[in-house]
Amino acid sequence: MTLPPLPLNALRAFEAAARHLSFTRAGLELRVTQAAVSHQVKALEEILGVRLFRRLPRGLALTEEGEALLPVLSDAFRSIGATLQRFQGGRLKEVLTIGAVGTFVTGWLLPRLPAFRAAHPHIDLRLMTNNNRVDLAGEGLDGAIRFGDGAWHGTEATRLLAAPLCPLCAPPVAERLRRPTDLLRETLLRSYRVDEWEQWFAAVGLGAPNIRGFVFDSSLAMAEAAMLGTGVGLLPARMFEPALREGRLVRPFAAEVTLGAYWLTRLRSRPEAPAMRALRDWLLARLAAEVA
Repeated sequence: MTLPPLPLNALRAFEAAARHLSFTRAGLELRVTQAAVSHQVKALEEILGVRLFRRLPRGLALTEEGEALLPVLSDAFRSIGATLQRFQGGRLKEVLTIGAVGTFVTGWLLPRLPAFRAAHPHIDLRLMTNNNRVDLAGEGLDGAIRFGDGAWHGTEATRLLAAPLCPLCAPPVAERLRRPTDLLRETLLRSYRVDEWEQWFAAVGLGAPNIRGFVFDSSLAMAEAAMLGTGVGLLPARMFEPALREGRLVRPFAAEVTLGAYWLTRLRSRPEAPAMRALRDWLLARLAAEVA
């Protein structure tokens, strides 16, 4: 059966009345009279050839057909509304969803987000923080900022900045540390990357001890533990500059080890969206300007 064009006003009237189960409250929402809503719903029922409501002495109840129609219309109106909200200043806003390791977000990106918005007001940037473990396709991400060697299967990776690791700890702990061998008497906080301390000790010419400290899946949590005096964390000092300036963290030794960098990644199987390209170019330009 071919239906005549369905009137948008009638569909909107039904959707509002079905949510409220009231023609009166639907009329208040749509800024029309209760009679106008009732008339629109009746017209829709005549077009469809079914009853959508059962009129009760004290309100309305959806029929089986009405219950089937309501979620479809609600989803459609939400989708239309979300798309219309993306129009700004005569231009369609681009939604860009990025997963990012939390350490990079708090240690570098957050203070610079206003500059990105000023440069690209048409991009609706949505940040999803993680602990460096991310599934671009499974999580519906346009890209991800992660720490590592840049070799992730199926991805194109753009190197952003290095983040050498060094011991960081609370001031009272730092007072006990005069030379690297003093670390052998301290609790060493570990990440899930098990060989980091081993490589740092090798860099200072020492064999790594048998480390049995706490294990963290987040550098942010490890840094908080270090600030509380729980132990010494091997952390990217560049991401914790405010805590170092304020004296909440101390860097007892200059020695550091580079085990990776922060990268902006995206799936090779998907074309690069203009918003993704804009973010990449802005990140690289901003980082280059800060180094110069």
